[in-house]
Amino acid sequence: MPGEETVAAGGTGPADRVADRRSGESPDGGTNGGIKGAISGRDPGRPGEPAAERPGRLSADALAHGELTVRGQVREASNAVLYCTISYQGTTGTCVYKPVAGERPLWDFPDGTLAQREVAAFELSRATGWDLIPTTVLRDGPYGQGMVQEWIEVAPEGAELLALVEEDEPGPGWKPVGFAEMGEGRTALLVHADDERLRRLAVLDAVINNGDRKGGHLLPAADGRLYAIDHGVTFNAEDKLRTLLWGWAGEPLTEEARTVLGRLATALADGAPLAARLASLITATELAALRDRVADLLRTGVHPRPGGDWPPIPWPPV
Repeated sequence: MPGEETVAAGGTGPADRVADRRSGESPDGGTNGGIKGAISGRDPGRPGEPAAERPGRLSADALAHGELTVRGQVREASNAVLYCTISYQGTTGTCVYKPVAGERPLWDFPDGTLAQREVAAFELSRATGWDLIPTTVLRDGPYGQGMVQEWIEVAPEGAELLALVEEDEPGPGWKPVGFAEMGEGRTALLVHADDERLRRLAVLDAVINNGDRKGGHLLPAADGRLYAIDHGVTFNAEDKLRTLLWGWAGEPLTEEARTVLGRLATALADGAPLAARLASLITATELAALRDRVADLLRTGVHPRPGGDWPPIPWPPV
């Protein structure tokens, strides 16, 4: 199996449940999904359409300059995550605000902030044209500087993207990740859908060196698009890739992915606008490692395999 290990399934419910502190209910009336019920999605969206041109989406200007009002707190997050409304030039919307003051120090990410890496991940996502990460900016807010990101409403129905199955092999349309210990001597196979949106995300995660790709970070929207959140532990210069999306490990990259990686290599060159923006968000060493990862993916032409001493699969998976 791609994950090369069996992991213990701790707990019985979603670990990344979203709730408004004022009422105890989710701001969107539900949750971001759990492993038992799987995560839902629909057809792949069209890459490259600017967020501001789609109904219901907040522009970067609105997020950066709008009036931010805290309405509640996202519970069970390891750092401060605040649910907010934002008003800008007569329009209103909802967003997430993660103040730097509410971040817990990480020994293996001693430089920069989680908020800066979240914004850097959005910049990379935008450069791919895949629009996989909600619009994200760095700005001052009620509790100081932090990351502000548009809120994505999760579709109530759709095809499953992630599941635990009792079989030893995935069925048609599924990719294996690894076996999970369910207790009392039982194991289940963790699988994810063979979905083009997830495959694009697997490439993006390899580029940004995502150390925590869980199922609860996948937000399928009603418009058929898939969005990914929580990118604070990314861009480490050492190999930290830990994800549920190992199903394509060792398989050839798609032609689309190779084209996108080629564009990224150009955009990351010294003096290029993207490289300049990233230089203000991550360290010079992390930026050099980012360029190396893109070059390695282009050279090998395959999805990366798990490697090193870093655990390849996050657990709990949500």
